[in-house]
Amino acid sequence: MASTLQTRHRSSALLDHLARLMRLRGESALAPLGLRPRHLVALTVLRDHGSPTQQALAAALRTDRTNLIGLLNELETDGLILRRRSTEDRRRHFVELTGDGTKRLAEAEAALAAAEDEVLGALDAEQRETLYQLLAQATTSHVVDCASATAEDMQADSC
Repeated sequence: MASTLQTRHRSSALLDHLARLMRLRGESALAPLGLRPRHLVALTVLRDHGSPTQQALAAALRTDRTNLIGLLNELETDGLILRRRSTEDRRRHFVELTGDGTKRLAEAEAALAAAEDEVLGALDAEQRETLYQLLAQATTSHVVDCASATAEDMQADSC
């Protein structure tokens, strides 16, 4: 009987369903702003962690450097980021959020908050906070850390 109870209370299917609902609603909210989720993640990392190198950003986002270049090209074309060469090493580029990038990110976060309100409408404020705290706790070992990525990047360059 314990096995049956455990099977009925697995969270993975519900989390997957909730993630799909949030993703679909979130993508719809971002589309009018000309953004996709991958843009939002990159902009958020830049806002929260400063101006990393492209390599450190690729590591923090856990993406291939080639894919990152395409993403950064899109953001730069829209005026949301700037790339500048390092004065110490011309091969290295730093990425920074522009004023327009900060503004667009704020608009995106407001649109996503409305989408989240819609998807999580069955939960009251206290339940949403509990859900957030549990999700944050469950993901603590998967936090983006640009400082570590930058240190790893610098070690790799010195080899």
